[in-house]
Amino acid sequence: MDKATQSFFKDVLLTRLKEYHLKVEEAAASLTDTDNNFADPTDRAAAESERNLMLSIRERERNLIININEALQRIDEGEFGECDECGDDIGIDRLKAWPVTTLCIGCKRKQESPERARRT
Repeated sequence: MDKATQSFFKDVLLTRLKEYHLKVEEAAASLTDTDNNFADPTDRAAAESERNLMLSIRERERNLIININEALQRIDEGEFGECDECGDDIGIDRLKAWPVTTLCIGCKRKQESPERARRT
C-alpha cells in the first residue's frame, strides 16, 4: 500500500478514535450523573434495561478503540491492509467500509461459514 493511501486510512482511523473517545467520556458522565429513585418498579426496570443497553454499546465502542489502535500500529509497521490469514491485500473498498479489518473478504467468508452453519 502506498504512503498516500496509508495516510488516508490513518486520518480516517484517528478521526474515528477521537469520536469514540468523546462518546466514552459522555457516556461515563451520563452514567455517573444519574441518581434515579423510581417508585414504580416498571420505571426502574426500564431504566435498568436502558442502562444495560448503554453499557453494552460502550463496551462495543471500547473494543473498537482497541481495534483502531491496533490498526494504527499496523500502519506504523507497514502491515496495514494485509490479510492475517493468507497474506494477500485486503481490498480498498473493504478497508473503506471497515478500516480495522484484518481479513480479506475471502478469508472472512471462510471464517463465517461455520458460524452460519451453526445458526441454522
